[in-house]
Formats: sequence, structure tokens, C-alpha cells
Amino acid sequence: MDWAEKYRPVRLADIVGNASAVQQVARWARDWTHKSKPLLIYGKPGIGKTSCATALANDMGWEVTELNASDQRTAAVIERIAGGGSTTASLTGAARKLIVLDEADNLQGTADRGGARAIVECIRSARQPMILIANDLYGIAPEIRLRCEPVQFKALPARSIAPHLKYICAAEKVECTDAAVRQIAESAEGDIRSSVNMLYAAAIGRQRLDDTHVHTSQKDERISIFSLISAMGSKTSDEDLLRLSREVEDTPETIEQWIEGNIHLLVGDASLQGAYHYLARADEYLGYTYRRQYHMLWRYANAVMLLGVADMAAGKGVHSRIMPPARWHKMAGAKKQKAIRSALLNKIAGMMQVPQNTLREEYLGIISQLVENDPAGFTRALSMDAESLNFFLNDKVRSSEIVKKVALEIREEEKQKEKESKAKKIPPAEPPVPEEQPPEAQKNSEKKPPSEHQATLF
Repeated sequence: MDWAEKYRPVRLADIVGNASAVQQVARWARDWTHKSKPLLIYGKPGIGKTSCATALANDMGWEVTELNASDQRTAAVIERIAGGGSTTASLTGAARKLIVLDEADNLQGTADRGGARAIVECIRSARQPMILIANDLYGIAPEIRLRCEPVQFKALPARSIAPHLKYICAAEKVECTDAAVRQIAESAEGDIRSSVNMLYAAAIGRQRLDDTHVHTSQKDERISIFSLISAMGSKTSDEDLLRLSREVEDTPETIEQWIEGNIHLLVGDASLQGAYHYLARADEYLGYTYRRQYHMLWRYANAVMLLGVADMAAGKGVHSRIMPPARWHKMAGAKKQKAIRSALLNKIAGMMQVPQNTLREEYLGIISQLVENDPAGFTRALSMDAESLNFFLNDKVRSSEIVKKVALEIREEEKQKEKESKAKKIPPAEPPVPEEQPPEAQKNSEKKPPSEHQATLF
């Protein structure tokens, strides 16, 4: 058995890192009622999301029903497996049944057609706890996100992964140096499953590991690129700069973007024009590379931008925090907005029975005006969250307030419906039927005068 499976967490106390998220999951399970929202656990792969769900079930004594992306997740399959499981009790005698839908952000294509709608119906009718697991929060349909309680799992720092690797080495009686453990932990880039797999691969057939035995398949690109940018600002020789550029697992185009994003930290105002001149010249070489498919020109692009900008920096050093290129942040925001827009247009196009292109080109302005006039009604009808509504209103504060108000109204309506359904189930109390008295007793009661202390209505 490989070590990733052998040392998989069994209890919540075994989960490495993400302590606040694990506490939120445990608190949700402890306070769960049939009115509780499902959990939506999201984060990058290999950081313990699925392990947390199974460990929670072990701690609570719950049975687990799991449906993942390897299954054909049509609406019928989800309704049969997750939907039926969410409304029926456990057959094994467990206190509850935990429904786990893994990789919930991969509901796409014809195989998963109708899957999102089936999940919404499962959530509405669920009488058992449900956990949805995803890598990308915004890869999940808004109508599902609105009905879930999000829990974010973050990538683990190397200092959290290293003690776990040492524990595994001690359990397997493998002597491992601190340098080897540190190298594996840093190369994993926050993925604890990947770090355990790398340790397992390096330890096969050995009783002792050092850094010469560890051949990781990945490098910590962030540290390498940071070292390269820092070296450009210091008095580093030309040979060392070019050597560092070859060690970075990035293309010259990406290196150019990092330099451009941090050029204000390297070069003063007086030399800024010269630094941009060298960047522009390197960009020409990159253009020649892609047009002519002659990748030997990459070395000229690297030499021009690295040595030229370093010459303009004059070895003054970098005294501020090196940040990723600002354009990456803008691109991520644009990608997120595009995903929101695509999901909204897809939903509205399906309701109106028109193609998405026609809707976007001819009706989007009209729909935006309608949403502006009645945002609460459209929020309810389209199951929009604050970010989806903000696509039409372009006002984050107002969108958030409207979505909260609509969610509160929906909860109040559900409570009222639940009260009405309970009232219908309880029959009205009938007055007790008096027992028949013998004729003699009836005569005596008729002749008996009223008591002096007897209260009268009139």
C-alpha cells in the first residue's frame, strides 16, 4: 500500500493544517439539523478536502455515500444515489448518512447534463447531511453556491508538511535528513498528498534518505523567480544571472512579465526609460521566436532583459516585497467575470429558448434594464448570488444587501410553509362525548337545585 493511502487521516485530529477550516467543519456537524445548509469545501487538490469529509464521518459515526467525477453524473444518477441517500436513513444503523459529492465543479458536458439541477433538488429535499467538494469555488453553479456554507482549505506551508513527513519516516523506520524533508516539503507547493508520494518514491529500497536521494519532479518556482528578481537588483555577475534564468521553470515571456511588474523596485526614475528600452528590445526577440518558431532566440531575449535591466539597477538592491505581475491579478478578475457572465447567459438563454450569442448581442441591454428595475425579483427567479447580481447592477454593496434580503425572505417563507404543513397534519381536537347516564341519575340531576357557589354565565 502506498503511503498516501496508508497514512490518510482517520480522524479530524489527524488533519494536517487548515485548523480553522477543520473546526468549522466539526462545528457544522455537531450542530447539524435538517435545516442546516450543506457544506461546500473548496481549495486546490491534495490539501485534505476529501480526507476531512471521511474523517468527519468517522468521528461522528456516520455512514458515507460518495459520488465523484469518475461516475456518470447525470440527473438520474444523482437523484438515485445522492438524492435517495439524502432522504433515507442509514441501513447500517449509523446515526446519520453523510452524502459526499466530490469534484462538484466538474459538472459539465453532456454526461453531466441536468446534474446541477439535480443537486439543487437534493439540497432542497435533504434529510441527511451533505458535503460538496470542489477545487474552484466559481466553477460551481451560483444556485448551488447560494444554498451551501463555504469552507476554504488553503495550500499548506512547507513548515506544516515537514513534521508530517518526519512522522511517516519514523513510522516506516526510514532515516531521513532534515535537508531531504525540507526539499520535499518545499517542492510539493502546498500539496501534502504529493509530498507523501514523493517521499514514498524516494524511500523505495532505502533505509536512509538524504538530499542526494530526493529527485523531486517540481521546483518551487516562486522561490526561484524571487531569487532571480532579487539577483537583478544586487551586484550579481552576468554569468550567475543567466544561470539563474535557466534554473527557473518559466518561459522568457513569463520572466519578462515578472520583471515588468517589479521594475519600479529595481530601477530608479532616472534609469526607468533605459530599463523599459531593454524590455522592449527583449520583447522583439520574443515576437521573432513565435513568428519564426526559432526558439534559439530565447537566449537573446533573456540576455537583453536580464543584463540590461540589471545594468540600469546598478546593484542598489530590492528593498520592498516582490509581487506577481499586476496583469495576472487583472486577468484572474476578468476570467472570474467571464465565468459569471457565461453562467448567467447560459441560464437565461435556456429560459428564453434563444442562442447565447443572440441573447448577448440583442437582448442583454434590455435584460440589464429589467434587472435594474426589479433586482429582488430577478435575484429570486435566477437564484443569483451577490457577484452575479453585481454583473447587472455594477454596485457591490447594493447587490450584497439585495441578495441578503431575498435570502431572508426565502427562509421566512420556508418556515411559514413548514408551520402550515404541520398544522394540516394535526387534526382538530374533538370535544369529549359525554357518557350516557341511567334514567334515574338523569332525573336526580334535573331535580337537584344549583349550588350557591356555582358560577353562571348570565
